[in-house]
Amino acid sequence: MIVAGATGFAGALSAHLLWRHPGFRLVAVTGRSEVGRRLDELYPRYRVPLTIEELDLDGLDRVDAAVVAYPHAAAAPTVAGLCERGARVVDLSADFRLSSLETYEQWYGQHPRPELLSKAVYGLTELHREAISGAAIVANPGCYPTASVLGLAPLARAGLIADVVIDAKQGISGAGRTFDDTTHLSMAGENILPYNVARHRHTPEIEEQLAELDPALSGLAVQFQAHLVPLDQGELASCYVTPTRTVAAAELAELYAEAYANEPFVEVAEEPPGTREVRDTNFCRVFAAADGHTGKLVVLAAIDNLWKGTSSQAIQNLNVMFGLPEAMGLA
Repeated sequence: MIVAGATGFAGALSAHLLWRHPGFRLVAVTGRSEVGRRLDELYPRYRVPLTIEELDLDGLDRVDAAVVAYPHAAAAPTVAGLCERGARVVDLSADFRLSSLETYEQWYGQHPRPELLSKAVYGLTELHREAISGAAIVANPGCYPTASVLGLAPLARAGLIADVVIDAKQGISGAGRTFDDTTHLSMAGENILPYNVARHRHTPEIEEQLAELDPALSGLAVQFQAHLVPLDQGELASCYVTPTRTVAAAELAELYAEAYANEPFVEVAEEPPGTREVRDTNFCRVFAAADGHTGKLVVLAAIDNLWKGTSSQAIQNLNVMFGLPEAMGLA
């Protein structure tokens, strides 16, 4: 097992989880920077005593699996090279999250390895567990789609979504290690900052997943807006749904209870959840309410953006891919 791109927040946390995982053996961490440093020097809290190397695909010994934590476009060639050498890959970038090449290129530009799109499985474990188990490439979801789609999935399956607006807030770790004027502490502290207004790249990911759950939603334009809030980690997606018909509170409660009764990492909360409840865990806490005044449904989903939104979900997917208990290494 290797982690390619271990110098970023997501890659480093993935390495930490794999280093202590009883079912995998982490043999190498690579990076495009900080080569020659030990990962536990760069991230002391993770205590992974491996030296960061340059990725040399040709020099790799037999590797069964890898986590690739590169940005979009940079990830796809590495994923391809690993697959050619027999490794099964969980990719944390956006390169394989969208099944439509046209949609990908509309939002991200030219795809480096479009021939691999059909081989990838979308890695929202709760929705695609069976396909993930046999996949060579698993496209780990974006953090915002993880919270949003888990929150909305029971409604979509039941054909109850006519329209939806998603207002999401996330800690500054979601912006990664490269800081700009928006994520600098002087701007992010004591502040709430909307960003990527009316053009967030996670929008088509949410739309595509909802349409898979309910074909009637094909063509639905989701209104999605992201905000940075002065937290290190954490994310809350507030979803405002116009239902296709009136939904009573009792029906709504039963729908969510049944949908997630057997899911180890989705908790249906009796009160609106906060981000502190899920910090440093792989859990998503979901709360749904029917607004008798407007007739709309309000769905709240809280996750840790670095854990369930990224790295621990990657481990959850690896467990499924290799037939291990799904919660192994995540308890």
